[in-house]
Amino acid sequence: MNSPRRTTLRITGDTPRRRGEDRGRQARADITRAWQVYEELFATVAAGNARTLDVPALALRTVKAARAWAPELVAEMEGVAEGAGMPFWTIAALNARTEILAEAGAPRTGECSTLVRVGHRTTGGQCWDWHQELADAWHLQTVAGDAQGFAGITEYGILAKIGVNEAGVGVLFNILGHADDAAIGVPVHLVARQVLGAAGSFAEAVGMLTGAPVSASTVVTVVTADRAASVELAPAGSAVVAPDDRGWLVRTNHFLAPALAAGELRGRREPETYDRHRLLTERVLTHGGGPGTEESDAGTSGLETAGLETAGRDAFGRHPSGPEPSGLDASDGAALGPESLVGLLTAHRDDGAEVCCHAPAEGRLGSRWATLATVAVDPAERRLRVHDGGPCSAGPGTWTQLTAPRR
Repeated sequence: MNSPRRTTLRITGDTPRRRGEDRGRQARADITRAWQVYEELFATVAAGNARTLDVPALALRTVKAARAWAPELVAEMEGVAEGAGMPFWTIAALNARTEILAEAGAPRTGECSTLVRVGHRTTGGQCWDWHQELADAWHLQTVAGDAQGFAGITEYGILAKIGVNEAGVGVLFNILGHADDAAIGVPVHLVARQVLGAAGSFAEAVGMLTGAPVSASTVVTVVTADRAASVELAPAGSAVVAPDDRGWLVRTNHFLAPALAAGELRGRREPETYDRHRLLTERVLTHGGGPGTEESDAGTSGLETAGLETAGRDAFGRHPSGPEPSGLDASDGAALGPESLVGLLTAHRDDGAEVCCHAPAEGRLGSRWATLATVAVDPAERRLRVHDGGPCSAGPGTWTQLTAPRR
């Protein structure tokens, strides 16, 4: 696949409602098609677990929580419904798809893998895995008119997912699973949208995330030019996970914070998340390239980073004493450009873990997982690069570049 063919929505508007209307008008047919797949997916997964879902009621229950936390998000969804000519509850259900699928008891085999390297220029990226039947239901986007303009990828009708804003705050996204997950709190996709549209700094992003009253679990990895941290969110609370002592964050689909791991659901049901985490951790331990090296991929330069970090950083990836200890200066690391990112993320079952996920030719809806996109983020440049498909098919000419627009 070649990502330049992927649709880019350029959304503007001086109020949340107008931005929503713009989104709905531009993507009316695509939102309708996406909803038809999700409507079937909700019913199929629930039936497979002998459950019955009242999707409109569940969706509107999450709206109540969102309205209390950030009413502008509800106004934006109302605008999407108006622009797309669809009932409001269907747009709310799309944005709450993670919460509704939790109520349905959805398995999550496949899912996402994320790598971030903290250094003098922090960068990162991820595989985004989802259902093959929804391979045509996502798009690129730039959004202007909020407190922060931002760029990224999302699904049709869903306000945001993975992206970077004009303040250089990037978010990467991995779903988790907790025993208490339900559809009652603020949807995690709306939380990501709030961070991208409002956070002007790393601290603001982390504060928004830890203060969000969610009811389904996810880990949002916040990446800025000089630091990163993963914020684990669950009904039981939140936790901030700092990079390791070499400056790496490796995330798959289980909790790392001990207090939240006590309620782990996803890893108990699908332990392959541990296999992916183990494989990627082993790979980054041997990743190198020498001091000051950079990749020079055609069309993808500028996503280089360097920096072996030391132990003793705080939860925000900062060294409390200021200067780096001698021998582990930020210039000692190796570059993490798109080529390195792709090399680290390209792993299939024969390699010991399926990081790059391919859907089987046959299977029912809900069981055919695939890596739909590979994303690389460079917060210093307010830039995101997206490859349409898994990392094993990425090359110098397959990336689409997006830059966060100014407000």
